[in-house]
Amino acid sequence: MNAATLPAPRVSLLRCYALEARNEFLRLLRAPSFALPTLLFPPMFYLLFAVLFNNRGGSFQANVYLLATYGVFGVMSPGLFGFGVTVALDRERGWLALKRALPMPPGAYLASKLVMAALFATIIFVILALLATTLGGVRLPAGAWLSLYAADLFGVLPFCALGLWLGSLVSGQAAPAIANLIYLPMSFLSGLWMPLSVMPAFIAKIAPLWPAWHLGRLALAAVGQAPGEAIAPHVAALAAFTLVFVALARRRLARG
Repeated sequence: MNAATLPAPRVSLLRCYALEARNEFLRLLRAPSFALPTLLFPPMFYLLFAVLFNNRGGSFQANVYLLATYGVFGVMSPGLFGFGVTVALDRERGWLALKRALPMPPGAYLASKLVMAALFATIIFVILALLATTLGGVRLPAGAWLSLYAADLFGVLPFCALGLWLGSLVSGQAAPAIANLIYLPMSFLSGLWMPLSVMPAFIAKIAPLWPAWHLGRLALAAVGQAPGEAIAPHVAALAAFTLVFVALARRRLARG
């Protein structure tokens, strides 16, 4: 039997996905320009506004409210920057074309980025939970913690979809600036930094336009800061947002 007739080695499909996800996570974890702001900004803001300026009066509790909203703020970053900027750079450098030519599962590239975003979201959730329970005095039942974590993980999807579309549209050089132009204003206009009730009325009226607002309402409902609010409309809005931007990105990437 010569080399030409040797059977091709069997490679586990699951192993291919796992290695791609591991490498993508380590790639961004070792990038200080991404990892440091993503992992440090939400806890830093929580310490500043929730712990130092904690208000325990009435139904509004700053330490609980900001635990939910800064979690959403943290979840947005891996999707917008981990997807948006890296896809733009990979596309610009020809890495996407090379990936298509390699004998790897076609979905491994996007799946690895989705896993990366979920892992970063998990780390942010854990850091915020530790700060909230140790320094913020937050006490929540186990079910509330699980619901909040589930909301954060679900929130990875729409912002990954938005990041994917952004990365398919702009250059690698422009992607970070445009992502920031989306990330910071949307966070503010969605009530993630402070309740919409203390802002001008027109901001509250346009808030339902932003996916961050819908995710914020899910997170607030999980911790009891949105009593009686139906979550189904917010889930439907985020799912629709995800599907629309995945379709737009797929169409854009298919054209090369």
